[in-house]
Amino acid sequence: MHTQIDNTPDALFRHRVPIQIRFNDVDRYGHVNNNAYFSYYDLGKEDYLSTVLHLDYRYCTVAPVIANINADFIKPIFYGDKIVVETRISHLGQKSFTLHQRAVNEETGEIHCEMVCFSLKEQVSADIPEEFRKAIEEFEKF
Repeated sequence: MHTQIDNTPDALFRHRVPIQIRFNDVDRYGHVNNNAYFSYYDLGKEDYLSTVLHLDYRYCTVAPVIANINADFIKPIFYGDKIVVETRISHLGQKSFTLHQRAVNEETGEIHCEMVCFSLKEQVSADIPEEFRKAIEEFEKF
C-alpha cells in the first residue's frame, strides 16, 4: 500500500511550529549555522509525531526513526528572523514514509527526511502500524 501526496511547492502544510533562534545557533558569518537547521526540524518532527500519532515512546513497540536526511539551504536565516517549521507527510509506503519539512520566513529553506518505522523489540524495520497510517491519512486529508 502506497499513498503519493501532492509534492508541488504550494502543497498544503497542516502542521507548523514556531522556532526561537538561539544566540549560539548563529555562526561567525551572522547567519544560522547549517547544523542548527536539523535541531529546528527535530522540534517540528517531534511535535508532528506527538500531535498526529499521539506517540508515547515509553509504551511504543514500533517507532519511527530517521533512515535518511538531507537539506537544501536556499537562503540564509539570520538571528532575529521569525521562523516557522512546517511539516507534512509527502509519501506513505508500507514500512516507510517521507517527512517533508521546511523552514519558512520571508525566505524559505527546505528539507526532506525519510523516516522508517522500526521495531524496538526486534531491532528491524516494521510495517507502519495501522493506527499510525489512519492518523496520518486523517490529518493529511488523503
